[in-house]
Amino acid sequence: MKQKCNMIITLAVAALSCFLNSNIVLVFAHVNGFGEQPLSKIAIHKTVFSLHSNASVTAIPSLLGTKGEDTQWVTLDIDFPDPSVDDWVGVFSPANFNSSTCPPLNDPKEQIPFICSAPIKYKFVNYSNSHYTKTGKASLSFQLINQRADFSFALFSGGLSNPKLVAVSNFISFANPKVPLYPRLAQGKSWDEMTVTWTSGYDINEATPFVEWGADGKMPVQSPAGTLTFGRNSMCGSPARTVGWRDPGFIHTSFLKNLWPNLVYTYRLGHILSNGSYIWSKKYSFKSSPYPGQDSLQRVVIFGDMGKAERDGSNEYSNYQPGSLNTTDQLIKDLENIDIVFHIGDISYANGYISQWDQFTAQVEPVASTVPYMIASGNHERDWPNTGSFYDTTDSGGECGVLAETMFYVPAENRAKFWYATDYGMFRFCIADTEHDWREGSEQYKFIEHCLATVDRQKQPWLIFAAHRVLGYSSDFWYGLEGSFEEPMGRESLQRLWQKYKVDIAFYGHVHNYERTCPIYQNQCVNTEKSHYSGTVNGTIHVVVGGAGSHLSNFSQVTPKWSLYRDFDFGFVKLTAFNHSSLLFEYKKSRDGKVYDSFTVSRDYKNVLACVPDGCEATTLAS
Repeated sequence: MKQKCNMIITLAVAALSCFLNSNIVLVFAHVNGFGEQPLSKIAIHKTVFSLHSNASVTAIPSLLGTKGEDTQWVTLDIDFPDPSVDDWVGVFSPANFNSSTCPPLNDPKEQIPFICSAPIKYKFVNYSNSHYTKTGKASLSFQLINQRADFSFALFSGGLSNPKLVAVSNFISFANPKVPLYPRLAQGKSWDEMTVTWTSGYDINEATPFVEWGADGKMPVQSPAGTLTFGRNSMCGSPARTVGWRDPGFIHTSFLKNLWPNLVYTYRLGHILSNGSYIWSKKYSFKSSPYPGQDSLQRVVIFGDMGKAERDGSNEYSNYQPGSLNTTDQLIKDLENIDIVFHIGDISYANGYISQWDQFTAQVEPVASTVPYMIASGNHERDWPNTGSFYDTTDSGGECGVLAETMFYVPAENRAKFWYATDYGMFRFCIADTEHDWREGSEQYKFIEHCLATVDRQKQPWLIFAAHRVLGYSSDFWYGLEGSFEEPMGRESLQRLWQKYKVDIAFYGHVHNYERTCPIYQNQCVNTEKSHYSGTVNGTIHVVVGGAGSHLSNFSQVTPKWSLYRDFDFGFVKLTAFNHSSLLFEYKKSRDGKVYDSFTVSRDYKNVLACVPDGCEATTLAS
């Protein structure tokens, strides 16, 4: 009997090995840290003080932003008589990064490290200097953004795991490091309200924040702004609480109310200093939302898992977010044809390195300052053990939701619970938070049903559900291994609601690829069409659109019947509502902005009302 059991186990292992064969490289890569936050690879706490008398790093120019720029390139000249292939340069801000900046010790016996804060980014010296190891001389270029403090550049030998500090550059700074920057628009709690959130170095004790805004040709008005910030103690763990900590500055939000529908408004961010003088940002503009149900051209972009990347090549040896800039640039290129954006989780992938949120808001500023940039909560924003997140993982790097809910506004009743509803013309969006419990009976489940139940489909025919993790269908490799092709307890808990309220499309991120299903209910395709749908809404189309930037995810070798289109590439989705009965869906690749998958929906209001399985209103024979 024992021998027979061993034989069965051996055969099972062999079968599993065969199934995994084409994916084994990916598995080991994942285990060995593929896709790891680049800054986490630096053992900064192990730095050895080893300044070299003949080594130098010189940064020019020393003063940035003299013409009001918030982004500027800096050139480094490096001279080191003992070069090696693993020498690297870190960008530190504040510039004084020695042990004087370390937090107080809990135990006097603990040893203070020489350096206790990670750089904001780094490059290997031979990145663009192939002769460095022979000559000891190199030139590097870094792109810096205004981040409320000065900067210095440190040369290290010993690689990332055993850094030895060899030389430190001169300090450089922006002319006004505290200036208001990186506005992020978001829909307010009512359709005629736009919120503006931005970051500055001004506390309310130093200056009063506000937004000056108005319609073209009209006298501008000023709206006050609230101010938030947080300290190291608000972080739940390391690295956010330790080497990843950086002062986030002050985050301000103003509520622009009683907007006229579809009107262009200009605005600028302002701070009144205690001496009565004003500090101004650049001027921006946005178009206000259409009235709910308004019949007009309305265009929505949806994606997840974009993250950030550096245009100067910093950190990118690890290929952490290889598609991020391409996606951002395609959105900027097509911005005149976009009305609202939904980034459904895994926003910056800062993972506890606080400086990266500034980098991200700077990257998306051209988009987020012009159209509402709505976000959802993902595992890399929220999850941390014993903090109330549904998943007991360390994916947030100790941020436990604080950064996402402070840096961006969403019209949630409680921003720590990231579920909310928002209307945009003919669309109703119900945004769930997969990092909190969604199962039947939970607080969030009640919200989801209320959001879906309260939309008037005659006025807002296009009903969209979105969440970070896949609560519907995905043939991703990892979900395929589970055998369920979904997040456990996902559709089991929610498909009754999607069917009852006839959700048109459900979007998810988390899985870094693109996949579209047929209209589906209980694992069965309920429509044989692939490119055009008309008539009764008899099932929900589920779309994974998590390929906006982060390293891609392999598909399972099994392709389920319900999977109509799969793409292992970077991209995003665009929805265009032409009127109450005509919708266009397009999947675009980030590399060229071209459409690679699409379908259309045509239907009348009576088709939305039509009875479908498990979605019929009660009837009576009484007359």
